[in-house]
Amino acid sequence: MGEQERDWVDQHVDRWRTTFEGFDPEVEGVMVRIGAINRHVKGANTAAFEELGVGQPEYDTLHTLLIQPEPNEATPAQLAEACHVTRAAMTSRLDRLADLGYVTRESDPLDRRRIIVRPTRAGRDIWKRALELAVVSEKRTLEVLNQEEMVELNSLLRKVVRGLQR
Repeated sequence: MGEQERDWVDQHVDRWRTTFEGFDPEVEGVMVRIGAINRHVKGANTAAFEELGVGQPEYDTLHTLLIQPEPNEATPAQLAEACHVTRAAMTSRLDRLADLGYVTRESDPLDRRRIIVRPTRAGRDIWKRALELAVVSEKRTLEVLNQEEMVELNSLLRKVVRGLQR
């Protein structure tokens, strides 16, 4: 690998290379790079969403709600579980989304104790705008790869994910 091909992760790996027996520089390099890419995309998305007046947590909640089968509704508990947050955190998210006019919360007519969350037209619109910004950001992040490299990277990452599923 030529010096111009090295990145900051290579320097990180070099520093850790002799730290302990069994250190695998390839594993460390992969994990640090995946983390760096993830942080970059999340940061870019967060900045784009905030320009729309929506934070990442609110976007994640709208996204989770809108990928539900039609009519795109869920209970707060279902949303909390799907978003991997506590019910209290989900209540805060839903309060903000309701204040912004992006969701409604109504009692289930069959069980008044059960709350149903639904997106509003404005919620659908802001989610779509935020999603479009995220797609552009993600494409920009990966534009250094050609189509063949993208397919190869996807194949390798799929193999890792399938290993996690076992």
